[in-house]
Amino acid sequence: MAEKITEDTPLEELLKRRETVMVLLKYGLPCLTCPMARFEMGRLKIGEVARAYNIDVKALLEELNKAVGDG
Repeated sequence: MAEKITEDTPLEELLKRRETVMVLLKYGLPCLTCPMARFEMGRLKIGEVARAYNIDVKALLEELNKAVGDG
């Protein structure tokens, strides 16, 4: 992941790296275990998903970028 993680980063991209998956698990993101979400991973944006589950988008993005050494 060469670019900074933003609200528009597809969830699919975040699932390719162990360190970002660990952050998503910490925040309890239900999409990781939802069978229906697997069909939409390429279109789902992390900002939209976080807001849908009342997750603090700013805090999540900071932690994701820190996990990949970009924060």
